[in-house]
Amino acid sequence: MSKPVRVGFSLEALDTSCLLNDATYQQIKDYVLAHTGLHVSNLYIAQVKAKHGIIERECYNKAKSDGSKVPQCPPEKEQAIEEALRHFRMIPAASDSPEK
Repeated sequence: MSKPVRVGFSLEALDTSCLLNDATYQQIKDYVLAHTGLHVSNLYIAQVKAKHGIIERECYNKAKSDGSKVPQCPPEKEQAIEEALRHFRMIPAASDSPEK
C-alpha cells in the first residue's frame, strides 16, 4: 500500500531569470502595435528571430514545393520587431551590439 507524500519548496529559491527572456508571439505583436501602430505577422517575427539566431522549431505547415514564394519582412516592420526583441531582452540592445 502506498501513502501520498507532500513536498514543499519555496519558489524564491528557483532561478527564473531564464524564463524572462522569451516573449510570446502575441506579446511581440502587441508591443509592436502599441509602439509603432504596425501589425506584424508570425512569419515576419520568425524571420527576424532567425536572422538573430534565435532557434525556432520546424514549421509544421511549410510549403510542399520548392518554387513557392514566401513574403519577406519589410524593413520598417523588421526594425519594429527588433525593437520589441530588444525590449524583451531576446537580443542585445543596439548599444550592446558589437560594432561592424
